[in-house]
Amino acid sequence: MHGGYQRKRRRPVAEINVVPYIDVMLVLLIIFMATVPIITQGVKVDLPQTAEAESMSQDAKPPLVASVDIDGNYFLDVGDSSEEPLADNELISLVQAHMQLDPTVPVVVKGDGAVAYEQVVRLMVLLQQAGVPSVGLMTQPQEQ
Repeated sequence: MHGGYQRKRRRPVAEINVVPYIDVMLVLLIIFMATVPIITQGVKVDLPQTAEAESMSQDAKPPLVASVDIDGNYFLDVGDSSEEPLADNELISLVQAHMQLDPTVPVVVKGDGAVAYEQVVRLMVLLQQAGVPSVGLMTQPQEQ
């Protein structure tokens, strides 16, 4: 007789093996660490190609050149003001006026080789605020 004896039922084990989830989490962490520096926001700059710069035709529009000297002063090569340093708001208003006259005029930045990178980026941000869609960087070919 089985009166006083009950057979114990086995309960299912309700544990989850978390090791694969930790592995997946670490892989995702590495992927995010690698992609975040790429996603960081910066100034959009369309760099000129050397081959295109050399083969520019004579009928191409002369670019609007914004310059920064070694002291961090900004200049714009228009009219009589090309030799006078410009304040930020003056530079923005002059560039906006030229962009209203001809929205397709190319805009390039000419900076001294020893000028701080921060000054060049600041000039490009000012040009972006003035409504310039893309900015080129003037370079000088290396002498061989």
